[in-house]
Amino acid sequence: MNVGLGLPISDPPLLLDWARSADAGPFSTLALLDRLVYDNPEPLVMLAALAGVTSRIRVQTEVLLAPLREPALMAKQAATLDRLSGGRLTLGIGLGGRRDDYLAAGVDSHGRGARLNEIMMDMRRIWSGEPYGEESGPIGPAPVREGGPEILFGALKPAAIERIARFGDGLLSASPLTEMDRLFRATEQAWRSAGRSGRPKLVAQLNAALGPEPTIEEARGHLHRYYSGPHYMDMPPDYTEMVVQRMLTTPDEVRDAVQQVTDVGADEIIFYCWSVDMGQIDRFAETLA
Repeated sequence: MNVGLGLPISDPPLLLDWARSADAGPFSTLALLDRLVYDNPEPLVMLAALAGVTSRIRVQTEVLLAPLREPALMAKQAATLDRLSGGRLTLGIGLGGRRDDYLAAGVDSHGRGARLNEIMMDMRRIWSGEPYGEESGPIGPAPVREGGPEILFGALKPAAIERIARFGDGLLSASPLTEMDRLFRATEQAWRSAGRSGRPKLVAQLNAALGPEPTIEEARGHLHRYYSGPHYMDMPPDYTEMVVQRMLTTPDEVRDAVQQVTDVGADEIIFYCWSVDMGQIDRFAETLA
């Protein structure tokens, strides 16, 4: 089982040290979330810096809110980061669930799924080297992998699952463990129905913190602040509390989660760390050794 780490967002300069330490360890991926109306580093900028101080580990957006962005520039930025990292970029892409992000970007949140489909068609065309339009030539640089970097979609609903089969390489699931088996199987079925060869990549993402009580309490505080607020479009009123309560906080819970996602066929699990305590890197490595 490949194991990655989701990076804390409250101290951007410290993430360079996180990246160096994780790159020297057993981890497969460094992931970074995306919000607009929040005090977090912009993920493509931050991951470019992290790619520059690492040599092995993959860098991943989790998830990039693509409907907020102009597709031609986004495709160029992603291809540049892919080339800079030597093909180590994974674009986790999703719609996002906060209305305030859309308002700040000046983008209508209605029809955002259809907008994402159009964006994916534009970006795939750009990455293939085709002219952008009748009066525009190709947009470079070319990504390392023909057709573009690896794409994972965050998905809950059938339309989003179908999007994986049309445009993506796999599913990034931040759903509860009890829901992952259903979503993984639905993704595989959509993949087969679309006539895709091979199988989709299946990635689980869980919030976690390992360490003394101050580390865990710091993580809970950051997690609560990040998920709180009145701007959700599709989530229940108690969503924030549910997310905080589900955070894994002991080595036994982490090991059990790895076993559960292995049992349902995951290829990778990302433990999203919400405390800046760098001791967590060694604790996760020791727990999973």
